[in-house]
Amino acid sequence: MMNKLLSEDVKVINIGLDIFSNDLTRQNVQNLQLDWVPPGNGRLDINEKLKNIFMKKDLIEAANKKALEKIFSAHPMWTGVGLAKDVIPGFTATTLCHAGPPVTWETMCGPMQGSVIGAIIYEGLAHDEEEARKLAPTMTYVPCHHFNAVGPMTGVFSANMPVIIVENKEHGNKAYSPFNSQGRGKPFTFGAYGEDTQVMLRYLRDVMMPTLDQALKVRGEGIDLRMIIAQALHMGDDCHNRLIAATGQLWKILAPELAKAKTPHDIFEGIAQTMYHNNWYFLNFSMAACKASLDAARDIEHSTVVTVMARNGTEVGIQVSGLGNQWFTASAPKVRGKYFPGFSDEDANPDMGDSAITETAGLGAFAMAAALPMTQLVGGKVEDAIKFTKDMRKITVGESYHYTIPTLDFIGTPTGIDVLKVIETGITPIINTGIAHKMAGHGIIGAGLVNMPFETFVKAILAFDYK
Repeated sequence: MMNKLLSEDVKVINIGLDIFSNDLTRQNVQNLQLDWVPPGNGRLDINEKLKNIFMKKDLIEAANKKALEKIFSAHPMWTGVGLAKDVIPGFTATTLCHAGPPVTWETMCGPMQGSVIGAIIYEGLAHDEEEARKLAPTMTYVPCHHFNAVGPMTGVFSANMPVIIVENKEHGNKAYSPFNSQGRGKPFTFGAYGEDTQVMLRYLRDVMMPTLDQALKVRGEGIDLRMIIAQALHMGDDCHNRLIAATGQLWKILAPELAKAKTPHDIFEGIAQTMYHNNWYFLNFSMAACKASLDAARDIEHSTVVTVMARNGTEVGIQVSGLGNQWFTASAPKVRGKYFPGFSDEDANPDMGDSAITETAGLGAFAMAAALPMTQLVGGKVEDAIKFTKDMRKITVGESYHYTIPTLDFIGTPTGIDVLKVIETGITPIINTGIAHKMAGHGIIGAGLVNMPFETFVKAILAFDYK
């Protein structure tokens, strides 16, 4: 019978090992190799947990729907600026925030140690690298997320560094992010700490912060970040690593307010030049907007929606709505990337930064179909960018009705990463990111793509107390 079927060129669907499909192909039999893996990669402990979770399916779906509505209804507005110690509750003179899950000075990667050195010098606690390294073990290290904050790459910021304040007008919570330090000298967020970096940090504190504070006071109503992100997605941005349109839109709003505030010409020009030479200026605003939106979806019982994805260059971790502030971690992977001339994979630090909060909210690599030029920065083809967005729809709860993608007939960005769907499909969230040199003080050396390790989702699903 089988020979008869084969001779009639019947199509065969194979869901097993691809060697069976290959054998059929050699016999000129049309066949389809189904891209399928057992839930949890076939692990018995995971499948036992899934069996118990399935009994709570209705509760979980209702909780995830609630979490998604919290995210979608969020309305992040930029309303203020200030020094971290003055505006973030609980921030002290010895506090140093950092990206990712908890880490100590001794276990920090090279670039994060570089930013810590830079922060200690900036705060006037040390004069040089040697003094800063001696003092570093005595500082208090706290993940940005523990202060409702986010920071790109190393994520480091200290008491007297300026931060932007973003308010979720719908739900009342706030989020914070340091000012973007790129544009002049080597970037602090990539581990640089030399004098050119210090000059930029002092400029942000002494010139940009008070000037933007005046502009926001003149405006009065704040600046609608949700609107800017929505517009930027229609202009070729992904609002993680491509922010050219968003930065331009922010300047379009800021410039008249700076003029109304009677900003001196030299300061006005300096801020304009800073933003002009930094296509990533809006990144910190995008991150804070996503943080404010996702924090509204925290602590919903039974919800399997991810509220945080973050990396510190040593470990990466996630947090889940129904599991509160628990971290589920794995070793930080290397980024698959394109390097600047003179650098290679040997120079690269493992994955780092809180900026994956954008992917967690449905932007970044989840929205790469809206930002096709991104493929030139991180490698790959246009079809890859479209595939990333389509694949992420398989592991998310829904599609945004604020953030849409023109190249895919204006479907919403895939939003609400579901731990269960990651476990069931084996598909892990993809992130586009910059690459830092593994040694302190060197800065950025490239950009690329990375996936959040499957292990973090396994740990999260096993933590749910379903019996």
